[in-house]
This record gives sequence, structure tokens and C-alpha cells, in this order.
Amino acid sequence: MGKGKMKTHSGAKKRFKQTGTGRLMRRKANRNHILEKKSSARKRRLREDIEVYKGDDHRVRKQLGI
Repeated sequence: MGKGKMKTHSGAKKRFKQTGTGRLMRRKANRNHILEKKSSARKRRLREDIEVYKGDDHRVRKQLGI
């Protein structure tokens, strides 16, 4: 019996997106709760998406099936 197709990891599907050039982007941490004590500048910096770390890239791609 063959393994068949691998399923896309549902959690990864919600957390990562691929750009047109093939880079994987993710959200920054620390922007979910306890926001009152964090400075506006810090919250602004946390807004932008960032590229997935090179060492984790292959793992994320496998989860996404790409």
C-alpha cells in the first residue's frame, strides 16, 4: 500500500502565506494580549509580517505541501 497524498497541516495553513516570489511570511509574536503595557511604537513594529527563518523554511513548506 502506498502512502498517498500528504494532507496540508491546518494550523500551518492559517499561520503562513507564500509571496509571489515564493518567500514564506509569518506574523510576529507578542501582539495577541496584554497590549496596554506595550508601547505604541513596539505594537507598530509588531504589525509587519516577517520572512520565516531559513532553518524552519523546509519544515513549513512540508507542512503546507509546497
